[in-house]
Amino acid sequence: MTLVDDLLTVLLPGRCPGCGRRAEPVCGPCSAAMRSAPAAPALPGITWSTAAFAYEGVARELVARVKYRNERIAVRWLGARVAQRCALAPRIDVVTWIPASATRRAARGIDHGALLARVVAERLGYGAERLLWRDGGPPQTGRPAAERRAASRTAMAATPSAKVGRAGSSSTSRPRMRRRKARASAV
Repeated sequence: MTLVDDLLTVLLPGRCPGCGRRAEPVCGPCSAAMRSAPAAPALPGITWSTAAFAYEGVARELVARVKYRNERIAVRWLGARVAQRCALAPRIDVVTWIPASATRRAARGIDHGALLARVVAERLGYGAERLLWRDGGPPQTGRPAAERRAASRTAMAATPSAKVGRAGSSSTSRPRMRRRKARASAV
């Protein structure tokens, strides 16, 4: 993230959300015990999506620390794991995310999904672009997994003619943009 984040990590190391040992952000044994995310269908308008871990236990606490306590050190760690999962994708043109509601984004000052998507895109050498829009509806917080998935399928809408960038040959060149159906990886 920033030099300040790196300095704070060295001076004030965090604790693993699973066992409480000093670790940034998860110790090895707790990381090894985290279950992979189950396969789930992509949202309408998105061809493929993934998550690094099942939303339970240590993974759930780690996400909560990022979202509700602004502990951003875990974003890089999570982003690396999501990028590894993206190796399973048939093809990725752009990385996108499920956006936070306008209310949550305003309260937190940031959309943590966008932050994670940018880390994943950077690791993969792709662009990150907002292709999904939230139609409103009740918050997902506290709802069972099956209910959250079902609600996401109806509360999200893909941009009708999304701009999708292909990875360029040079890391300094801006990818060429063209209009077509999005083939995206949602994180």
